[in-house]
Amino acid sequence: MQTPILYDYWRSSASYRVRIALNLAGIEYQAVVVDLLSKAHKSAEHLARNPQGLVPALAIDGLMLTQSLAMIEYIIETRGVALLPDDAAGRARVRALAHAIAMDIHPVCNMGVVAHVMDLAGGDEAMRVAWMQRFIGAGLEAFEALLDHPATGTFCHGETPGLADICLIPQVYNAERWGADISGLRRIQAIREACDRLPAFSDAHPNKVRS
Repeated sequence: MQTPILYDYWRSSASYRVRIALNLAGIEYQAVVVDLLSKAHKSAEHLARNPQGLVPALAIDGLMLTQSLAMIEYIIETRGVALLPDDAAGRARVRALAHAIAMDIHPVCNMGVVAHVMDLAGGDEAMRVAWMQRFIGAGLEAFEALLDHPATGTFCHGETPGLADICLIPQVYNAERWGADISGLRRIQAIREACDRLPAFSDAHPNKVRS
């Protein structure tokens, strides 16, 4: 079987999610860098992989997959890794947590979106930082409130890491990168510490991947 290829960028939140999932599933893969700063994601070569011009793209099992959550669900379904609960209510909760980040926080903080806002507003770097802090900070405060739930355990849902944690940890990285103060979000911080102890998460960290 051909080794999967992850078309990746070290700082991409979506790529970071998929790296964690691949690690949790024990899937060896080849990483191919798509440099966002040089606009390699808009090249004809990459657009042939993903017409949206986004990262990541995942070549696996003869398929070219796009969208990080779809990739992770494919890994769950084909590799038997338990990243979603067995019960319908649990799956709904975990997906809601994952979507709160991947579909609410991430889109408004996407590099291309924010760059366009800066162009329209004539903003400088201080405006970019304020934008990121506002939307990441408020989004994670709401996520913290969602964690006030009986099903929250060592991780977002119970005692094993899953889809919600895979989405949360890259967003915590982004919060720290942009200086959003999330130090008081105690549930998030406790989950972050638990994830940091797991090689599947630490090995996927952007600083480790870049080095």
